[in-house]
Amino acid sequence: MLNEFKKFAMRGNVVDLAVGFILGGAFSTIVSSFVNDILMPPIGLLLGGVDFSELFLALDGVDYASRAAAAEAGAATINYGVFINALISFLIVAFALFLLVKGMNSMMDKKKDDVPAEPPAKPRNEELLEEIRDLLKK
Repeated sequence: MLNEFKKFAMRGNVVDLAVGFILGGAFSTIVSSFVNDILMPPIGLLLGGVDFSELFLALDGVDYASRAAAAEAGAATINYGVFINALISFLIVAFALFLLVKGMNSMMDKKKDDVPAEPPAKPRNEELLEEIRDLLKK
């Protein structure tokens, strides 16, 4: 069983998947920082100084000054501002992956174009008919 696992783990696809997973995690961290620290502050400023990460709804009906104050009071909250940030992060990652896959597909299409296609082999019955025609001509 250990040898089978070793063969499985050392396949190219599994190693590629692991590398992609690690890079995806790192990319996700960068995108989260981009959204939270660079993109959302100007958008919040344009919308009247709103800090999206502090948008929440306290389910107990009390008006808290911040999410931290609500958490300290033990109130259950719906943190829709954090959700908006996560949604924007997801859209950026999804778009980046779309561009990556699109680029990979265009590279694969170019590779296919570079390799000359062999003409398809004639069906056996056509070859026989051509031989008969050639014999009849003689």
